Amino acid sequence: MIEIKEKDFESFFQTPFKVYPEDFPFISQLKSDLKRFLSMKNPLFRTEKDFSYFTAFKDGKIAGRILTHIHHASNEKYGWNRSYYGFFECINDVEVAKALLAKAEEFGRSHGCNEVIGNFNMTAMQMIGVITKIHKNYHYTDQVFSPEYIAKLLEKCGYEATFPMVTHEVNVEAFNPETLLGPKQKEIMANPKYTFEKLQSDNLEKVMEAMRQCLNHGFSENPMFVPLTKEEIYFQAKDMMMIIDKETSVIANYEGKAVGVLICIPNLNPFLKAIHSRFGITTPWHFLRHKMNRESATIIFYSVYKEFQSQGLNGVMLYDIMSALKRRGYKRFGGTWISLDNKASLRQAEKLNAEVMHELCLYRKAI
Repeated sequence: MIEIKEKDFESFFQTPFKVYPEDFPFISQLKSDLKRFLSMKNPLFRTEKDFSYFTAFKDGKIAGRILTHIHHASNEKYGWNRSYYGFFECINDVEVAKALLAKAEEFGRSHGCNEVIGNFNMTAMQMIGVITKIHKNYHYTDQVFSPEYIAKLLEKCGYEATFPMVTHEVNVEAFNPETLLGPKQKEIMANPKYTFEKLQSDNLEKVMEAMRQCLNHGFSENPMFVPLTKEEIYFQAKDMMMIIDKETSVIANYEGKAVGVLICIPNLNPFLKAIHSRFGITTPWHFLRHKMNRESATIIFYSVYKEFQSQGLNGVMLYDIMSALKRRGYKRFGGTWISLDNKASLRQAEKLNAEVMHELCLYRKAI
């Protein structure tokens, strides 16, 4: 017997711990962060009716979960009539998958939508996609992760794959940052009109606005991208100073104006694994231990104004970050998703000798 509970946060959070095998290396978001995202504190939601989430129980045991939501800004910008699902996790059971996806489809129809698509946790600028092939059986902060059978369950439920993506990992120890410097990069580094600064506690507000402006400008022609508001960037990044390594981020300025931002943070997954993604009495000790033994990092924001793209600035910023990561003793870093249509970003990954970690797609269905 399958039972579905709506907006039962405790069971929703517990789901991946219950449905995946103990040896599957899934690491959850911090519990308090997930609760914040699934509330009206999240500026992506305009009203309580814009989202819901469900937990499936089979024979009284937690068996799966799904978030369903409307992102009005995407529909308005692109003329879509979509609803979205996310955080889709379940046991390898097609009946459980059907029951959860039926809730997402019902939600979409109740909002007058003609298509449901996911995973979107919560929009295209956060964690998206469904794993279709695992090359490296682990994941970094801000990477989605699930067993390959989730994609197969979606297909059995009538969903089709679209928008293929990959994630990458770079071996920092083996990489020589000097290989990133060609004539264009060296010219930029010698040009006094360009200045570069690190993220500091006294310039956080400036950095967050620079991030927003650079992302909105640099990503404006990317598929599905919707400009971020000040409220959205603050909601996502306001706690960054607690976790950031100040040496591994860079803001590029041209004549005093920020034209590029690259934010690389320590990979939080080892810390989250140690505390089971929950705050507790030992959390401060684990956090200090994590700070003393950081070996991996994640690039979470990386964008350059359009008119500065293909001019060598990307290479200069990557040189700065790769050099800092090596100095700080990091061994590797992971990146968030890249669309297979984004040839420029794929070339950047190739220059870094990056290896593919995961293959992903979105899965959609007409309703």
